[in-house]
Amino acid sequence: MNQVISFVDEQEVVRLTQELVRIPSVFRHDQAGANEERVALFVADYLRNMGLQVFYEEVVPGRPNVIAFYDSGRPGKTLLFEAHTDVVTEGDRDAWSYDPFGGTISGGRIYGRGSCDTKGNLAAAICAVKAIQRSKQSFTGKILLCIPCDEESMMIGVKDFIRRGWANNVDAAIICEPEENQLCITQKGAMRAILRTFGKMAHGAMPLTGINPNTRMARAIVALEELERKEMARLKEHPMLGWPSITPTILQAPVKGDPQINVVPDQCMTTLDIRTVPGQDHQELYKEISAILEALSKEDDKFKATLEVIEERPWTLTGMNEAVVTAVASAYREITKKEPVYNGVPGATDGTFLHKAGIPILTTGAGDRHIPHHADEYVAIDQLVESTQLFALSALTFLTQPVRA
Repeated sequence: MNQVISFVDEQEVVRLTQELVRIPSVFRHDQAGANEERVALFVADYLRNMGLQVFYEEVVPGRPNVIAFYDSGRPGKTLLFEAHTDVVTEGDRDAWSYDPFGGTISGGRIYGRGSCDTKGNLAAAICAVKAIQRSKQSFTGKILLCIPCDEESMMIGVKDFIRRGWANNVDAAIICEPEENQLCITQKGAMRAILRTFGKMAHGAMPLTGINPNTRMARAIVALEELERKEMARLKEHPMLGWPSITPTILQAPVKGDPQINVVPDQCMTTLDIRTVPGQDHQELYKEISAILEALSKEDDKFKATLEVIEERPWTLTGMNEAVVTAVASAYREITKKEPVYNGVPGATDGTFLHKAGIPILTTGAGDRHIPHHADEYVAIDQLVESTQLFALSALTFLTQPVRA
């Protein structure tokens, strides 16, 4: 079975990564055609040419998911590989030494937006399936490729994938993200919330004729910082994920209209990026924050605030004895002759929602985990080839393991 490694074509995975990077897929809501459509059409055609069963589904206009099956023709388990097509903005092109959409090779690296996060790993997953095809290795069950849009924002692609039933009967998933081929068995959860405090407009020279929402927001933020410290003391630093956090990000007042230095605004808004670790309950956190706001309102009868959770992504934890973890670990040892490094994902991935759907997940893939979203993003070619080998051998190992009773 380990002979499948020899069927991985290095030039093929490099070339495919370059082709994917050269198709810009930054979503720009105010620009026609600036979405994942072109790269999704390219990927769908590529997979059809491989002989796979391919489905192309628009989540919203111009933003499609690509789903493909490589079926052994024999009953067995289903292993899912997930890698998204969208990339973040390139930002200031003058900050780049290379064309952000050029797929330039230099010094053993492929440069370009998405090379690391995660078009290189998408290419590796596709080329891993091609290696299995070429090897003619016998296995049972299916390999399912989930190639969704919008991982970098609200993850509407994977949510749609699950809603349409594609995740039903999937036994495990490998999330293809830049993790230096470390085996990430856990990832942080996230709650995104909008906190608003309300006041009354007034002249800055006579502030007591109004109600200042900014000072009230300041009290709320200080109280949230204290809650963060309490959670850190309770949970300690997670060995793979680090500390939980409650981070005010955007701060805006007034929320509508033009700001003016001599006007007390009528409303202040902050967004909260709350990152959670195993041991935290999102509903309990919501209750604690709500209790803080209620306590502040009892101290000050002019304190009025609302809390709105706009997105929730639970933390994930996959057991070391799960079949997908042992399969990838076995493949890693065979390929590298080293013990795998186990780690956690500091952010959220599409795997968050697959895990929520009841699927054991493991996150791994090529790329320095600190490089995504940077100028001069790159992926090392030798690591990319290793990922392709890892995906191929992991799939065969997992699919040839007996199904648990």
